[in-house]
Amino acid sequence: MAEVVYLLCAGTSIACAILLYRGFRQTRTRLLFWSSLCFAGLALNNVLLFVDLVIVPATDLSTLRGLVALAAIMILLLGLIWERQ
Repeated sequence: MAEVVYLLCAGTSIACAILLYRGFRQTRTRLLFWSSLCFAGLALNNVLLFVDLVIVPATDLSTLRGLVALAAIMILLLGLIWERQ
């Protein structure tokens, strides 16, 4: 059952990234672009979670997952700071 939840989380993050990017292309609001990049990174994080816990459980990918999540949040933070200035 946990495997299904991991895949649903990844699918939801991918859908959010796509919808945010489509919104960016229509309105050219840069914050939507930064948000779509963040959600793409979070989707990658969810895919890595599935790979880590389901496909190769003997290998620990938690450090890589943490770095990907940190990079995704830092991208959004960069976008928020940039838009504020």
